[in-house]
Amino acid sequence: MPSPSYSINFNLLQNAKQPVHWKDAAPFPPEGTLTFSRQKQLPKLPIPAFERTIEKLIQSLQPLAWSSDEWKSTKAKIDQFARPGGLGPILHRRLLERNETDNIKHWLEEFWDNAAYLKYRDSVLVNVSYYYGFSLPYPERSLAYRTAALIRSVLLQRRQLKQGSMPIDLTRKDPLCMDTWRWMFDCCRIPGLEGTDWSVTGAQSGDDGNHGHIIVLRRNRPWKVDISIDGTLLSTQDLETQLRHIYESPLKTAPSIGLLTSNDRDTWAKDYANLLSTDSRNAVTLQDIVTAAFVVCLDTSTPETRLESSKNLFHGGDHLDQLGNRWLDKPAQIIICDNGESGYMGEHSVMDGTPSVTMIDRALGTLYHGDFDHGSQTDLTVSPPRPLEWVVTPEVATAILGAQKAAERLVSRQAMGMLTTAYGRDEIKKFGFSPDAWAQMIIQLAYHRLLACTGGSGRKRNGGTYEAASTRGFFKGRTETIRIVTEEAMAFCDAMDDPSQDAETRRSLLKTATTKHRLDADDAVNAMGIDRHLFGMRNVIGPGESLPALFSDPLYIRGSTWVLSTSAIFSRYFTRGYGWGQVVPGGFGVAYMTGFPDRLEFTVTSRKSQPNADFVQQIDVASEDMRRLFEGATKAHM
Repeated sequence: MPSPSYSINFNLLQNAKQPVHWKDAAPFPPEGTLTFSRQKQLPKLPIPAFERTIEKLIQSLQPLAWSSDEWKSTKAKIDQFARPGGLGPILHRRLLERNETDNIKHWLEEFWDNAAYLKYRDSVLVNVSYYYGFSLPYPERSLAYRTAALIRSVLLQRRQLKQGSMPIDLTRKDPLCMDTWRWMFDCCRIPGLEGTDWSVTGAQSGDDGNHGHIIVLRRNRPWKVDISIDGTLLSTQDLETQLRHIYESPLKTAPSIGLLTSNDRDTWAKDYANLLSTDSRNAVTLQDIVTAAFVVCLDTSTPETRLESSKNLFHGGDHLDQLGNRWLDKPAQIIICDNGESGYMGEHSVMDGTPSVTMIDRALGTLYHGDFDHGSQTDLTVSPPRPLEWVVTPEVATAILGAQKAAERLVSRQAMGMLTTAYGRDEIKKFGFSPDAWAQMIIQLAYHRLLACTGGSGRKRNGGTYEAASTRGFFKGRTETIRIVTEEAMAFCDAMDDPSQDAETRRSLLKTATTKHRLDADDAVNAMGIDRHLFGMRNVIGPGESLPALFSDPLYIRGSTWVLSTSAIFSRYFTRGYGWGQVVPGGFGVAYMTGFPDRLEFTVTSRKSQPNADFVQQIDVASEDMRRLFEGATKAHM
């Protein structure tokens, strides 16, 4: 039983109802410190002009129309929606009024948090979570030492954040919103019984970052590891000692309670409530996990290839061997395999990829290249890590079996492919192109050809292409969509397989397509895309009001059915891949990196029912075909 002095905070752990203003719970660094000093200078997320959104909507839907009759039908609905006095201007005006409401800090935040993530009821595994793969530094040292060094590096960043000395994230010169950093550490997603989740935090205002604990999972068993002694962070050597204790423990494999977090959210909510109420020891363990700074998963697996390592990070491996060694509701999990293959798994609801990329990139960068502060081994006796208990009733055991079967069904349908090209950023820039725009045109050309090879037409698509753009230049900004399927991109793809078109014409069309991409990307980064605006208007339709005919139009729906969900991040240390799952059953997730000077890297996920290997091959062929356009050509030819 828990110690009588251990207080269980059931208000924190409850999952009956989403608390009002739950996002206010995560504390800020002290007033007057650096990290949040530019927040008040950030502009509010703007609402685009209504006419501009309608114009861009028309442009984005025309290339996806299957016939002139379909386009005429959709265009009539757009005109009806957009006419003066129509529902479109009314909904737009409601958004403007919402934006001016004093008690609403951000017109989009609540809508987006709930609809995009917290009301989503399928499993976060594959569908929401993402991963980065990397190699640990210090290959000559023990695995426990290497892991301990990374843990300490992350803890030093956590301390910087809490003390307010963490540098502000920047574009080339402008500050980015730091708000989601509040949810990086000491936090956890809670599965809500009423169909809406939320996150809670164990962080306390005034904490200087020198206190707390992490959870280390080994053979499914959670261990609580205090991160400091007498207010001093443990050194790398101290942490190594703690990890050795766990690695060398004779305790057998524990029940796979972590598997429960991989089930659909409604089932997990019921299982969570049952786990919480079954025994106070479970409540103690849950509280320690929920309030941990982050989770470290010490896997027993030894993946040999990048693909095997990626699958281990993404879903615990093809056979789910390590899925019980996860807690998917934690925003930050560091995963270390027994052979040193390593990575990070993120929970998406409270933050997007850019803060977590920055955090891991800094953590690895200081270890690889900096004069890292490993700390001094303490002369004091450090309490060994404590294995946490689960009380597994027959009902809990049945729930674990159910979660296992659900995860097997989910993962058994998944396919993954990886590709590294023979050239990268430097060569693309010599051609005179943005590496990101170039990579997007590779993807478009590959998919265009894939449809043709499988009996269809590149001009007859079942959905659009989503590329994520960060809007963190605005207060509480998250993302906007870059719609990649444009008439300019389609014309380039057509020309690449039209024998009547010469290389000069193809180069010109590629330049036109990538210029259009740049303009659309600039709009998205400046919150002038269309998808968040349209989403916002849909969310201010009042009770009893009819849905506009436009919103149920087949072409309109096709335009935001992301058969290709794409995004690019970069860290020089992410040499073992990164990725996430497709967002529609008939689609692909395409993660790519363009920052390496000598290569592009792609990870493609899909269901096995989709031609994953064929698509990866088409990406390879498309990348080389585009490169050949410039063999012997100079910028003067473009």
